[in-house]
Amino acid sequence: MEKFLAELIGTLILVLLGDGVVAAVLLARSKAQNSGWIVITTGWAFAVAVAVYATGRISGAHINPAVTIGLAVGGDFPWGDVPLYIIAQFIGAFLGAVLVWLAYLPHWGVTEDPGLKLAVFSTGPAIRNYPLNLITEIIGTFMLVFGVRAILANELATGLGPLLVGVLVWGIGLSLGGPTGYAINPARDLGPRIAHALLPIPGKGGSDWQYAWVPVVGPIIGGIAGSLLFNLLLQ
Repeated sequence: MEKFLAELIGTLILVLLGDGVVAAVLLARSKAQNSGWIVITTGWAFAVAVAVYATGRISGAHINPAVTIGLAVGGDFPWGDVPLYIIAQFIGAFLGAVLVWLAYLPHWGVTEDPGLKLAVFSTGPAIRNYPLNLITEIIGTFMLVFGVRAILANELATGLGPLLVGVLVWGIGLSLGGPTGYAINPARDLGPRIAHALLPIPGKGGSDWQYAWVPVVGPIIGGIAGSLLFNLLLQ
């Protein structure tokens, strides 16, 4: 139960601060409106770092089903704990999205574009091409899982690991985030997408379920590939 709560809280923090910065940049009459991609990628990097600092010592701070599955496939995490972690991650992501909705409650009604409202909660492609969008998510999550394992394989000063993981996510967002918004995390995308569908958001439009499978399937494939390649290099 301790690890379950840690993964739930860690993923909640991730989405609260991550979706929160997207809301700040996109929603009408926010003080941060139109502040741009660099603000979004930096906010997500900080979100990851804080979430890992908060829960890493308890659960390992996977906060991402792609990480959990990737580690299990690579033999570095027990399969018996995988369902527990994933359930916690999805609940945390959903609750984090609800908190973002509450924090920006007056701004939904004054934001006219339903696409911007959905973008606060979940990712979408700049150019819709499902096979290529899938490849982008695979590459991004491959870099995430491989990069995290590579960082943590080094001897680091106490407390430095979460910060470097945040820097890694910052780099992924800046370098690979343009085509799809770099979900690189099934819970981070699907949990808030469900929240978008359920919450009473004025003028919200649809939740783009046609695309929803891409940021789930792509990160899982990428996470498995990144973990297996890292294991291969260690042999």
